[in-house]
Amino acid sequence: MIVNNMVDYPQNPLDTAFAALADQTRRSILSQLLVQDMTVKQVADTYEMSLAAISKHLQVLTRAGLVRQTKQGREKICQLEPNALRAASLWMESFGFFPADYLDGVEEELDALGVSQESE
Repeated sequence: MIVNNMVDYPQNPLDTAFAALADQTRRSILSQLLVQDMTVKQVADTYEMSLAAISKHLQVLTRAGLVRQTKQGREKICQLEPNALRAASLWMESFGFFPADYLDGVEEELDALGVSQESE
């Protein structure tokens, strides 16, 4: 089989999510966005890397459906997509690593933080 690396082949959403989560910086960004929505510049200011590098990390997270970016004036606001990890969590739960009461705790934390769960 010949694979052209320049072609964007469709991927399984779980594969895309786990690939995005494989990087420590991206996991850290998700943790920050769990606490509050941030502009791209605010995210970049917390790391010792260029704005372009952070933008690339955010693009990976956005393509994976883990983050939503909305334009507000001249800035992009980054928001965590709380339900994006649900499929991954359910898959991991099937192995017994993440019991339902743990996921309930995460959901309660999201509710306490005022994170909308509109996609249910």
